[in-house]
Amino acid sequence: MNTEEAKTVIGEDVEISGNVKCENSILLNGKLNGDLTCATEAMIGNTSAIKGNMSVETVSVQGQVNGNITAKDKIELKATARLHGDIRAKRLTVEDGVTFIGKVEVNPTGTAAGNQAQAKAAEEKAATADESDTPATDGQGKGMFRR
Repeated sequence: MNTEEAKTVIGEDVEISGNVKCENSILLNGKLNGDLTCATEAMIGNTSAIKGNMSVETVSVQGQVNGNITAKDKIELKATARLHGDIRAKRLTVEDGVTFIGKVEVNPTGTAAGNQAQAKAAEEKAATADESDTPATDGQGKGMFRR
């Protein structure tokens, strides 16, 4: 995304205290002390500084972000990006030179959460299974079955 494609442009001389929510693409070159929610694409310019969380479809970060980023599709961290927070997306690109402190969750298929739920359900089922099929120990570490 470039300046001409962005529906909303916030210049580098603008400082916003509060949350920003937009339905169309946004280019942020200023300062934001609050959360950014964007239904489509966001571009965080190299003069920008955000102190807050972001929830977007896709985002390209060139500036500084102190907060968590959640993207439904893609996060791009450009060489000048400085990010202190956790990120979560289907896809991630990171250029050489990025400063990033936080945790990453990248899940292109979206199946890991489903697998975790299935594993938890299997554990619960095993915990409630009939004791007659459950191995027990005799106190000396030897296994035995109860009947």
